[in-house]
Amino acid sequence: MGGDAVITCRARALVCDGEGVGDDWEKRIDEAWASYDTYGEERAAEFRAVIDALVAELPEGDPAGLFERACAFDSTGRSDLAVPLYQEALERGLDGYRRRRALIQLASSLRNVGRAKEGVALLEPELIGTSDELDDAVRAVLALCLASLGREREGLSLVLGALAPHLPRYQRSMAHYARALVEPAQA
Repeated sequence: MGGDAVITCRARALVCDGEGVGDDWEKRIDEAWASYDTYGEERAAEFRAVIDALVAELPEGDPAGLFERACAFDSTGRSDLAVPLYQEALERGLDGYRRRRALIQLASSLRNVGRAKEGVALLEPELIGTSDELDDAVRAVLALCLASLGREREGLSLVLGALAPHLPRYQRSMAHYARALVEPAQA
């Protein structure tokens, strides 16, 4: 997902009571992510080392640590290395806000490595699951996965449906057009 894997400290505060990480660790991982843009592409390995050092403070196999390492690979252009880490984090019980982010980012990474169909399978259930501020991100990444599979009309429908509530006007029209893209024509 590139730089999209970086989230704000405010959002990260919602993350994970009960995932085994403390406030101090969360603060330091936030600071590391806040510094991401100072590294640039030529220093990607150095940035990943910063994340790895913080993850090393957690118990081995901690799902939050696996997730953060996956994000670091993802953000530095290594979706191929991020995929198995996201998968392992989910298998080990990643939950809460990080779980939903992991699903979104894993689907994006799967798309990047030519496995868009798996990304669709991950995100379609999220359309009917818990609703939060990540709903539009779910729809955006799902739309990209659908487009990669030649299902552009479905993807455009999702994006228009996500955009409609944010428009100052034309919400009903855009919501109607979004539905019309995927509904069969009525005689």
